[in-house]
Amino acid sequence: MGELLYQTTVTSIGELVPSFVAEGMLVFFGENAPEELHSFCVLHKVEHASGELMAGDLVLIDDHEFEVLAVGPVASENLMNLGHLNLKANGRTEAELPGDVCIAQTALPNVSVGSKLTIKRN
Repeated sequence: MGELLYQTTVTSIGELVPSFVAEGMLVFFGENAPEELHSFCVLHKVEHASGELMAGDLVLIDDHEFEVLAVGPVASENLMNLGHLNLKANGRTEAELPGDVCIAQTALPNVSVGSKLTIKRN
């Protein structure tokens, strides 16, 4: 099943999230994110956090699975410290921005309150 790196449950979805999903991006933040970020973020409660993200890891959003292609230099630190994940479905094998986590260029799933975000190492 692989090593569990991160697991969380969605607690709130900002009103702009569907627009970001349509553009191939999901922005996650822990529940303690500043109010000004709430409109475009998926807020979540962290249940497990350990390790550093790397290419080849698997991101699961409910029953949708995506392989990580690239991880920006501050993405792991942001995830572990802030619950911040900037997931981009752009197919890049090098992160464009320091906090990006890139997956294949594909349609992202809609998330809802109660959705699970899991990151595993194969």
